Amino acid sequence: MNNLLRLIGRRLVAFPVMVLGVTFLVFFLMSLSPISPEAGLVSVDATPEMREKVRQEYGFDDPFFVQFGRYLWNLCHGDLGVYAPDKRPVIDAIGAALPITLELTFLGLLIALVVSFPLGVLAAIYRDRWPDQVIRVISVICIGTPSFWLAVLLVMGFMGSSFFKVSIGKQLPGMFENFPLWFACMFLPAVTLAIPVIGQMTRVVRTSVVEELDRDYVRTALGAGIPKPIVIGRNVLRNALITPVTVLGLRVGYLMGGAVVIEIIFNINAMGKLLISGVNNSYTALVQGCALVVALAFIIVNIVVDILYLLINPRIRSV
Repeated sequence: MNNLLRLIGRRLVAFPVMVLGVTFLVFFLMSLSPISPEAGLVSVDATPEMREKVRQEYGFDDPFFVQFGRYLWNLCHGDLGVYAPDKRPVIDAIGAALPITLELTFLGLLIALVVSFPLGVLAAIYRDRWPDQVIRVISVICIGTPSFWLAVLLVMGFMGSSFFKVSIGKQLPGMFENFPLWFACMFLPAVTLAIPVIGQMTRVVRTSVVEELDRDYVRTALGAGIPKPIVIGRNVLRNALITPVTVLGLRVGYLMGGAVVIEIIFNINAMGKLLISGVNNSYTALVQGCALVVALAFIIVNIVVDILYLLINPRIRSV
């Protein structure tokens, strides 16, 4: 237990360092943008004097590290800046959009897990037989299906459906306000996100379970008369989860990035549309805030996955 707590502590200690590094990288890349940072804070017909006044007000002419230090200080106080001529807080816009993106991401992840894990285990148990061959073909098709192309097909195919009410031009209800309608609006986008992950995770789970089934302890347990379902359920699956959990952390980042595109196609008012709005209107602070928040969410998810990895794999706890 002490070793486990020490390893978890290492991950948590590294978290601020990673946050600082990601913040610096995002701020540095945005500083290279050819768009002037005051462009989104003034009207189109603003005079050069008005633009210069805004630059001085927000310190855009200060040295890079002075600006970065100010940004860090404001970030520690929950301030990501303002955007648009009416000075809307970035944190308020992200606070309204981020939960929807996270809901879509984790619903897609849940669908991918529910489908891929049973398929992967089934393919491993019946390896090189017809169930394995069928599942292999399905997984290859899923991997080769572009999410954006599938999203367009689903929108065209289900737009008139009475159940799958794709939120085209509609206000998405809260999960706890109207769950049936929320699920109906989110199901198709989540399936679109999940399809490629289902194919990838099915292959990973199959390979991992096959490797465990070939180990000596499995043959010994089966030779001792222990039923195969018990051996698989108690031992094989637990040991085989290590690799899929690691891969899953990387897939969450893919899902969050893919959700940005899928939200635009399905017209969901979340981080995707917010980011596109920032790019189209030269809202530098908004784009920077969206990129930073998504990157931080990816870091947090991977730290959680690392901790789960430690809990699942007892052998690492002694390292």
